[in-house]
Amino acid sequence: MRTVTFLFTLLISMSLIGCTEQSLPQFGDPMPVTVPSGKPAFGPRLTQSTSDDAILSWMERRDDGSSLRFANYKEGSWQPPQIAVSDEKMFVNWADLPAVTAVGPETLLAYWLSYTADATYAYQVLTAFSTDAGVTWSTPGSPHDDGTPTEHGFVSSFPAVNGTGLIWLDGRDTPDAGMTLRGATLAADGQLHDEILLDDLVCDCCQTDIAMMAAGPVAIYRNRTEDEVRDIYVSRHRDGKWQPGTPISNDGWVISGCPVNGPAIAAAEKRVAVGWFTAADNKPTVKVALSTNAGKSFSEPVEISSKNAQGRVGVAMIDRNSFAISWMESEKKGTYAIKLRSVTFDGQMGPVHIVGRTSLARTVPQLARVADNLVLAWTDTIGDLSKVVSVEVPILGFYD
Repeated sequence: MRTVTFLFTLLISMSLIGCTEQSLPQFGDPMPVTVPSGKPAFGPRLTQSTSDDAILSWMERRDDGSSLRFANYKEGSWQPPQIAVSDEKMFVNWADLPAVTAVGPETLLAYWLSYTADATYAYQVLTAFSTDAGVTWSTPGSPHDDGTPTEHGFVSSFPAVNGTGLIWLDGRDTPDAGMTLRGATLAADGQLHDEILLDDLVCDCCQTDIAMMAAGPVAIYRNRTEDEVRDIYVSRHRDGKWQPGTPISNDGWVISGCPVNGPAIAAAEKRVAVGWFTAADNKPTVKVALSTNAGKSFSEPVEISSKNAQGRVGVAMIDRNSFAISWMESEKKGTYAIKLRSVTFDGQMGPVHIVGRTSLARTVPQLARVADNLVLAWTDTIGDLSKVVSVEVPILGFYD
């Protein structure tokens, strides 16, 4: 009888251990996926319309100007590239990334930056639509009409009721005042609706991000106070309006210049994960905070990495109970590791995986879940030229 009891207890214990291990998604080895870009190529950006497809866009610079190119992801490979736009005045930058994103079955939206004057940061956001999957494109327009030779960029987009919603950093009030965060809805005919000022003082050049939920979009950005505190804020779009931004966490990072290191967000149902970098108290750290009520409130932040953390965070939902977070860390040999781990909404954290390396500190690695894989892309150097590289990381386990 004692033997039977022991065996029964052992089986139950093994079952519980198995459930715990299975509840935390695991990752397979990263596999290179060739990006069909030329050289030099800069600034990859991943966008998704469904969980089973993705678009990778990037910039290529030539003597006669620059172009925004893109490729669709299908069955583990990037398809032949297409050109969304060529612009001799295109602003090509490692941090302020343009994009091509799907807004309908055959409809694409491209947005990029174009100089408006002979000054380093005098550029506007331009947009164009394609209704034939990228074969032809509309005449470029802009979501802002202030006409000032100031900085406009760091765009994020989302599907809106009467078009495509955009938010961006807007410098029309500089240098007399600070950078602002503004938004508008862009209809397919180029008409603007619902123009709004979301925040009248934000960090000058940190990326923004948006996640869609059933109740509406949730936006995140790096705020800036008059005392130079630059923490991550969230704004929810409800009843047709953006709500005032509120801090996700009061890190208290005081810095007199922009760290060029924005947050990332992912969501499923009412669950939201936000990842970001901070160096408050001179401690470089990657953190994540979680919400289970559609972004109304967030948990105390969890530390993901602190040793040699560089930030450049990406977040992607794996299933309704877990997500993946990526970031960069500096290495002794002068390279930078692209790292990845899984996290659950009940606080479990998976092992840290190195999925790639780059010789460039100035790149913003992209992360997306596509079917049963995670796809990442970043910029590296091949010889003396920059090149966009990509990997696919299999997801080996799910909650559901």
